[in-house]
Amino acid sequence: MEARLQRRVQRYGWDRAATSYEPLWRTQLATAQAELMRHAALVAGDRVLDVACGTGGAALDAAAAVGPHGSVVGVDLSGRMIDAARRRAAECGAVNATFERMDAEDLALPDASFDVVLCALGLMYVPDPARALREMRRVLRPGGRLVVVVWGDRSLCGWSPLFSIIDGEVETEVCPLFFRLGENDTLADLCADASFDILDKRRMATTLEYADADEACRAAFVGGPVALAWSRFDDDVRARVRRCYIEALEPWKRERGYQVPAEFVVVKAMS
Repeated sequence: MEARLQRRVQRYGWDRAATSYEPLWRTQLATAQAELMRHAALVAGDRVLDVACGTGGAALDAAAAVGPHGSVVGVDLSGRMIDAARRRAAECGAVNATFERMDAEDLALPDASFDVVLCALGLMYVPDPARALREMRRVLRPGGRLVVVVWGDRSLCGWSPLFSIIDGEVETEVCPLFFRLGENDTLADLCADASFDILDKRRMATTLEYADADEACRAAFVGGPVALAWSRFDDDVRARVRRCYIEALEPWKRERGYQVPAEFVVVKAMS
């Protein structure tokens, strides 16, 4: 997919998903977010950038960790995600957190202006992740810390058939590079190529739990990366896609709901 089109698809798709993302994914991503924060090891006064911040989950945790003398900037390609993050910050009184719509590949931020850069489950959507990492390196001070989390190996993510099912109904792949960063040492190698020193890299197994098929489908289609494609399907296509996805999740069906395996890759590095 041409890069400009991919950015547009991602922007419009996440705009569509913004209102549903938080209730559908907060619990599912709690493990990855906790691991992100553990590796970040934030201290009072840190200046933090959260790239692809979504509705602000990690950014608001970071704002609490760095305290009133620290600051957090969250950026995302989706304007509606940014609006949601701003509302959440206002509700919890996080006056040290600000949010701006911005492209990860072209950060409109000064050089060496942050102590820590976070990127939780967003780099997979960027057309040129190597360029995005170079931008993260540019805005980090010397000796600053980077923590990136992506989804892991496709074969270990039980919900991965989602993409092939959707791609069977559209003209172009909705997320053509989604699992590439989770293969082998791809993410760590890209960070090293962007002049980061790798401090830690690890894989972490997790489980996505859904009460029933309806919850699993809403998370996949309404609050996830294929939301734009789903919004354009007619009722017949939606029924077919839903049926195929539920069939794909059958191995993970339990007496109560679904327990779908997944994997994250975490890389911590220093500028």
